[in-house]
Amino acid sequence: MSPHRIALLFNANKVYDRQVIAGIGQYVTSTRVKWDLFMEEDFRSRTAGIRQWRGDGIIADFDDPMVAEAVSMLSMPVVAVGGSYADESQYPPGIPYVATDNRKLVQLAYQHLIEHGLQHFAFFGKPPAPGNRWAHEREMWFLNLTAEDGLEGIVYLGLETSADSWDRAQNEVVEWIRSLPKPIGIIAATDARARQLLQACIVADVPVPEQVAIVGIDNDPIVQTLSYIRPSSVIQSAEEMGRTAARLLHQMLHGGDYSATRMLVAPAGINVQASSRHRCISSPYVMRALHYIRQYACMGIKTEQVSSYVGVSRTLLGEHFKRELKKSVHQVILEHKLETARRMLADPEISLSDVAVRSGFISLQYMYAVFRREFNCTPKQYLEQLRSSGRTQPEQPLPDLGAAFQV
Repeated sequence: MSPHRIALLFNANKVYDRQVIAGIGQYVTSTRVKWDLFMEEDFRSRTAGIRQWRGDGIIADFDDPMVAEAVSMLSMPVVAVGGSYADESQYPPGIPYVATDNRKLVQLAYQHLIEHGLQHFAFFGKPPAPGNRWAHEREMWFLNLTAEDGLEGIVYLGLETSADSWDRAQNEVVEWIRSLPKPIGIIAATDARARQLLQACIVADVPVPEQVAIVGIDNDPIVQTLSYIRPSSVIQSAEEMGRTAARLLHQMLHGGDYSATRMLVAPAGINVQASSRHRCISSPYVMRALHYIRQYACMGIKTEQVSSYVGVSRTLLGEHFKRELKKSVHQVILEHKLETARRMLADPEISLSDVAVRSGFISLQYMYAVFRREFNCTPKQYLEQLRSSGRTQPEQPLPDLGAAFQV
């Protein structure tokens, strides 16, 4: 029996599309279906010639209006993947649709910010465009959720970013952030938008998350890598969407009729990082100091550099830290370095010596000494414990290091 020829129309430069494709691959390998999968060599989604393509079925990203238009009228089985819509007319007629649940994505981020004690909320979306309908849907759910709680939901759409518009776009985001009531929680339509917010907060010298707490959507590892302050992000169940879409197409190829099927896939959870761990801090000195520490702790900064940035004496800053956090400045710097080291230990591609350097320790030997003192084990033993517990990342946040590092 010849394999079915299946086209995957996705842009794999986006983490969401890559994860959907991964889910399709998981279904194919786990079920051993005989599929010959077609994708462009550069993993871009191009529709030219798709109407003449002699295949058996298609799984396509219907958030892209050009793709949706190109395949909607084909006679072969098609499964659509995309964002969910409150308005049923937004779905393509006669085509099964596997959707990420936009309402639950926003609701999860919103509830997380509420749980951290915030009372002001904003949404950083995307400007109107045919390919941004999913972003408008998330904006709508944000406004519905805040209205239900009797709160004002602030929305900012910003500009589409490109090389020639980046400076203007970023300057406008900086001004918007400065104009907001604070403290405030901001939900970004994507992780790319969350990274733009984090960069703007650094330029505006606005402490994150004490004054602005940020949650993105996508859990994109590239954004995590590129950000000084790691962004919290809602995890879409994109791989599950891919598996579901592949299963539907498999059944359609064997005579199943799923033309009226609409399947909503809820988010998998939220990856909580530093950008949204808001806590009420009254001292502006502590806010500024924490903002600086999150950016530069792994570059070997000392208490003197932090106090110089804040603009007060080391003694006065230490008093404020003791009153607000019950910790010294040095202790907080070290906690951040240890958290960074623990996170990198889970990556087998990073050597122990690189972990030590990149997390700001003066040597591998010193990092070993600190781990023994604080965790009663070496970094290698800590990693083994992490793996034996079934986790791939350490629990957050770090335990209090106590008074061992008073300055």
